[in-house]
Amino acid sequence: MRLFSRRKSTRRGSVRSASPSDLAHLAQFVKSRPGVEAYLEPRTTLTETTVVLVAATGEWTRRRVAGAEGARDFARKHGVPLYDVGVVGYPQRMRDWTAKRKAAGELGPPGTYGPSA
Repeated sequence: MRLFSRRKSTRRGSVRSASPSDLAHLAQFVKSRPGVEAYLEPRTTLTETTVVLVAATGEWTRRRVAGAEGARDFARKHGVPLYDVGVVGYPQRMRDWTAKRKAAGELGPPGTYGPSA
């Protein structure tokens, strides 16, 4: 084991940017659920800019996007309204849906059962 390496690790501490699979997931969510709205979350030290999509039922998903402009482009292309979560907050239906799943013991992504590992 080397204690002092001259080689820098590019993996640790780096923020993963949006990928085509992230955008594909968001697009599929919009196509498969009614009444979807998008909520823009700003970049942090740990995560890139993200978009939370919330369906009329309260079901939601979060994925990385290519900045605020990428989020606007996505929303425009898919015909969904885009809100800044720092201004308007998250919708109550999203919190209700999450609380209902938690009370039922569903802690992982939809489609999984029981506590997530």
